[in-house]
Amino acid sequence: MPVQPLRVRADRDVCCSAGLCTATAPDLFDQDEEDGLVLVLRPQVPTDREQAARQAVNLCPSRALSLDPPD
Repeated sequence: MPVQPLRVRADRDVCCSAGLCTATAPDLFDQDEEDGLVLVLRPQVPTDREQAARQAVNLCPSRALSLDPPD
């Protein structure tokens, strides 16, 4: 059975627009041009990007990001 990817979530109500997620993993996150809030580009994190996703979650100053285990 193939390994299911982790899922990343962002709470835009909590986001403070620091941009550390986009600096850490620009292929996974972006910032909305209008309000600067986080946008998740790839909710299912590729296995080879799990470390970057975990680092982005850990660096988020407002704790707006979280990782969910695979289904």
